Amino acid sequence: MPVLGIGGFFFRAKDPAALKAWYKDHLGVGGGCGTDATGASNEWLWFTAGGPMVFEPFKQDSDYFPADRSAMINLRVSNLDTLLASLRGAGAEISREEAMEGVGRFARIHDPEGNPIELWEEAPASGT
Repeated sequence: MPVLGIGGFFFRAKDPAALKAWYKDHLGVGGGCGTDATGASNEWLWFTAGGPMVFEPFKQDSDYFPADRSAMINLRVSNLDTLLASLRGAGAEISREEAMEGVGRFARIHDPEGNPIELWEEAPASGT
């Protein structure tokens, strides 16, 4: 297959500059975050760590995320507890927390424009 992975995530925003800053400041997501293999950064690119990703269409009437939204981003995170403490300290509401055996822990937040964000800390590999 020629597809290597997701090359971007594009969505509409009422205030793109403010929302871009919120994601960068609170989640470390977006252009200028991370570095490439040489240690270089780029204002347009977010250098992410490799790992698993779920690509899954949901039924139209799913209640897994709000019906008025056609999509939800899921971000793999490390140290979910620390991130949630930081988000709470910044006034973010954590609307859902749960764990799935063998998969990991999840938490749900919403960005300032109401877009749902699922945070996922993978379960440790078995045997560790």
